[in-house]
Amino acid sequence: MKHAEPERTLVRVPVHLKQFVVEQNYDRYTPIDHAVWRYVMRQNRNYLGQRAHSAYLEGLRTSGIGIERIPNIAEMNESLAQIGWGAVTINGFIPAVAFFDFQAHGILPIACDIRTYDHIAYTPAPDIIHEAAGHAPIIKDEKYRTFLKIFGEIGSKALSSREDYEVYEAIRRLSVVKEDPSATPEEVAQAEADLEQKVAAVTGVSEAAQVSRLYWWTVEYGLIGDLDHPQIYGAGLLSSVGESISCMKDDVKKLPFSLKACIETDFDITKPQPQLFVCKDFDELIEAIREFSKTMAVSVGGTESLIKAQQMGQTSTSVYSSGLQVSGVLSELEFDMQGEAVYLKMSGPTALAVEGKQLPGHGKEYHQEGFGSPIGRLANEATPLELFSDEQLAEKGIILDHTVTLPFASGVEVRGKVSYIQREQGKIVLIGFDECTVRYGEKTLFQAEWGTFDMAVGEKIISVFAGAADREAFETGTHQPSAVQIKPPVYTEEQKRQHQLYQTVRDIREAPFEEQKSVEGLLQVLSVLEQDYPSDWLLRLEILEILTEHRLLSAVQAKIRHQLQQIAEGDEEAKPLIDNGLALLVVS
Repeated sequence: MKHAEPERTLVRVPVHLKQFVVEQNYDRYTPIDHAVWRYVMRQNRNYLGQRAHSAYLEGLRTSGIGIERIPNIAEMNESLAQIGWGAVTINGFIPAVAFFDFQAHGILPIACDIRTYDHIAYTPAPDIIHEAAGHAPIIKDEKYRTFLKIFGEIGSKALSSREDYEVYEAIRRLSVVKEDPSATPEEVAQAEADLEQKVAAVTGVSEAAQVSRLYWWTVEYGLIGDLDHPQIYGAGLLSSVGESISCMKDDVKKLPFSLKACIETDFDITKPQPQLFVCKDFDELIEAIREFSKTMAVSVGGTESLIKAQQMGQTSTSVYSSGLQVSGVLSELEFDMQGEAVYLKMSGPTALAVEGKQLPGHGKEYHQEGFGSPIGRLANEATPLELFSDEQLAEKGIILDHTVTLPFASGVEVRGKVSYIQREQGKIVLIGFDECTVRYGEKTLFQAEWGTFDMAVGEKIISVFAGAADREAFETGTHQPSAVQIKPPVYTEEQKRQHQLYQTVRDIREAPFEEQKSVEGLLQVLSVLEQDYPSDWLLRLEILEILTEHRLLSAVQAKIRHQLQQIAEGDEEAKPLIDNGLALLVVS
């Protein structure tokens, strides 16, 4: 699937997120795809009218999403632009941190594929029903979108682990295989086994995993209001014909919302959820995510946070107390006798910034080979180096073009000729040294022949978070798009004929009704169904809907109902879908 050009998305996509954006390619949707959308939306409109949160129902009317056909993202953007949001299409699952990053920028990422006819009730893969019909309408509610944006800002900075990303890849692979009509049972079983293996290999719960759990039990599968009679606001429930109904049954536990319980409760995307959490209102969710952020590395900093970033193995940012932000892949740490980090080293392209803006001359091109620097105060100094006055610098011999030896309290020693001293926001953030050597005990951390040593200044690390400080300048996010690609569908001639049957019925329904011509067309389609597509229940429902609406051919209606009953008796998964479709005809 081709990546979309920025102007095609109708929203301003940050540079580091453009790699996830693809074209919707609206014309590729088949008549069956539109019928699947229509079935789910008609069911949801009927059922969710009583069970969904009022914000969702109101948003559904004003979000540019119709019942009859799959929405065009350009049309959705016209609606979302009224509240300062936008939407882009993506290719299936993307890393959670990237998904949150889109939301932090007021962008709803929408998987542009649609579930297959065989998975009409529920799909483990994100699709346009889930993303557009599940997420977009409720964003119209001001309080909810405030929560979603705060969640995005916090979630996009959560530190993950290498194991997290391997689990993500396994989940994506499984979702792709399960939605692939050509996949064999052996391929599905192998993908399931691979996911189980990756999950079992996880040794700890990262910040990103905790954030993902909180997102799952709120944004995806949340209930709201009274514990005994809750309403649905979670997109996973709003977009699932089966779970939106089954989730209200007594065998699905309804628990009072708890931040602690949510982040401690894992989930399985391939199965219905055994319990759900009911929040009082969206204010409770906003308070919870802000409370959680206080425990994250972005808020607490320190050695433990640095270790998490090192274990992540992806781009992260370490913030010195001077305000200097160092962005890159944190690969090594040196520790003192108390186990505190006293020196950090980034490998590969690194950038330096202050207050989220890259410092001129300190981008990835200059620090292409990496970056390293001590952490802490100078030995026998009560004042942190970042707060030194010009007089204090001179007393220590930190003078331009003078060679100086700086012993740190940690034992790190820097010796070199001072080439520059850089202040930002009233604090010293960098001191450059030529002909420099850096040692820690017997270990040499920097050699003179390597060039200028740009020493970060800061008594401690006050914050660590995923991604770069200046993401626009850095241009790449924490993770790259997955190499596991969704296969484009390949249709047989038999399937193409089936598509044409669906289009014929759609044309009859949407055109001004001419009884003789329309009836003849419907009977011809029904005849082909009976001969070549005996198990197709969805198109039979559509034909029955038109005949019922116009009160025509009662005998044919009875025959179609009998055929549907036979299909339902032979297919346990299709039975509730058929029953729900028939019940909706009675309602209308």
